[in-house]
Parts: sequence; C-alpha cells; structure tokens
Amino acid sequence: MPVSIVVGGQFGSEGKGKVAHYLAQKMEASFAVRCGGPNSGHTVIDPSGKARIFKQLPTAAILPDVKLAICAGSYIDLDILLREIQETGVGPDRLIIDPDAVIITEEIKQRELQSGLIGRIGSTGSGTGAAVVARINRAESLVFARNVKALSGFIQNVPDILRGCLDKNERIIIEGTQGFGLSPLHSRHYPYTTSRDTTAAAFLSETGLSPFDVDDIVLTIRTFPIRVSGNSGPLLNEINWQTISNESGKFKDICEKTSVSNKIRRVARFSPDVVILAMRTNMPNRIVLNHIDYVHINERSNVLRNIESLIGKRVDLVGLSQSLLVNSGNVSNV
Repeated sequence: MPVSIVVGGQFGSEGKGKVAHYLAQKMEASFAVRCGGPNSGHTVIDPSGKARIFKQLPTAAILPDVKLAICAGSYIDLDILLREIQETGVGPDRLIIDPDAVIITEEIKQRELQSGLIGRIGSTGSGTGAAVVARINRAESLVFARNVKALSGFIQNVPDILRGCLDKNERIIIEGTQGFGLSPLHSRHYPYTTSRDTTAAAFLSETGLSPFDVDDIVLTIRTFPIRVSGNSGPLLNEINWQTISNESGKFKDICEKTSVSNKIRRVARFSPDVVILAMRTNMPNRIVLNHIDYVHINERSNVLRNIESLIGKRVDLVGLSQSLLVNSGNVSNV
C-alpha cells in the first residue's frame, strides 16, 4: 500500500520536514501526517523563498493540493497550532485532527519546567514529555483534541480517513520527528533521549495504520550530525561551527540554532554508528543526506562516497541546508 515514512537517522534536525515536503510534492500525495509534538520544528522553504518553521502542522501545509492530518499519537500546543493554522490559512477542508490527540495544557508545561529536564538532559521544555507521562498515568485532567471547542471543525477519525485514501491507492506521507538516536527504547544514550520512540514503526503506530500499508521508508541523515545545546548527551567527533565554516569555502559563517529553543546546536563530524543502528531498525529503502553544502564544493563527491562506504548503503538524494534535493550523482553541481 502507498505509505511513505520519513524518519531521522541521527539526533534530530536531519531535514525530515524538507524531505517530507519534497516527497509529498513529487509523489503527488493525498495526505501528509505529522507525528509527535512541538518539541521539534521542521523547516521548509516556501515558493517566495521564505523559511517556514512548523512545530505542529506537516510541512506540506504550503502545498495547496495536499491534505493534512495530526494523528492520535500527537501532542498539541494549542497556541502554536492555531497560529500555524492562521498563518497557512488551512481550514477543515484540508486539515483533520484526530479526537484522541492530546493537548499540552499550561499545567503540563509547568510540570515539565519544574522537572529539571532542561538542565539535566537538554530538554526543550515544550511540555511534550510531561504530556506523554500524563497520558501513560491516565491522568483524569488530561485534555484531548475532541474537548477543545476551537478545534471542533477539524476533528475527524484520522485512521478512517487515511484508510479511505489507501483504498483508492492514494499516497500518504508520514512525517516523523526527531531522530533515531533520541529513542528512549533503542538509543544507546539513555537517559539523553526524547519522550517517545522515534522509529518508523512508532510513527506508523501513532498514525493508526498497518505495517502492511508501508512500501517506502526514507531515512534522513546529516553530513554533520547535531545535538541540542547543553547537557544533551554524547556526540562522537564533536567540533564547532567555526571549524565547519572555515572548511566549507563559504563567504559567511555557518551556525545553526534550534528551531524550538533558539539555542546554538552542538555539531560533530559524521560518524556511522548511530546511522547503522537506525538502518538495522528501520530498514529504509531510501537514504537522504542533507547539508552537503557545509562541505567545500571540491570535496563533496569524496565526502559522499566516504559516507556511503561507512554506512554500507548508497545515498539516493542529497540536499542543501535549505530546500534543494537532487540525485546523489549530481553532488558536485550543488
């Protein structure tokens, strides 16, 4: 069945939003589904060249012919979601929200801020983790999307709608969040993880579809992996942004900040360890390597071949730090 899942192969910020947007457009998807919560922001470049960051909506929100879904496994910051709905102009004709998606209330946010996770493991403090805990604890105070009047026009059973699309052989893109190295189940760096599993199987489960529906798993990785700032866990071969800037041949300095907390990211040279584990667990049929433009143009082909050798698999698409994705055979021209 025609379901594509986009999953991160390192520690997040691998360009999943850009890839999901690209696939939705190229594969003429009927629906794009966003998993997770507002603890990760996905960036995409709109037709005017403006960078758009989405923390709740799928990045395909800027594609007028693609419908959008927020699944039952999602955690919603109502203010952020309503702002994204207003900015994109999407209505109930394009966006559906599962009634069982959980709302991150102010009480839940405060609970997370008081937990000490921001200092202890570099948490973004979005409230997503505390909302997961509240759900697991079956808290009586838990608020679901179906309980929010402002969302009433968007509420529909997501698995039922998606099943109808699959019955008509229409493509669905599932936009996973964060990265495999942050999984609380499969990462070797616990407790320096996120609050939810970050595998393709987990994203599928959150969406409410069957493994038999999936025919395409796309693993997205970075040329230089990152972690969020602070005490966020081990990062092999860690360097700094000035080193990357000096080696890139660019005329301006390179420095990334997180799209959620706006703090400077930690960065490292490529290491295959976490990527190989991500490949074994997710079994992707396609690999996307992003941020190839952080490498000097004369070295890009060599770096690509080295990464392919290290992970033992061909890279299918390469991308820049912004929006461009091309076949890996064209890497010297981007």
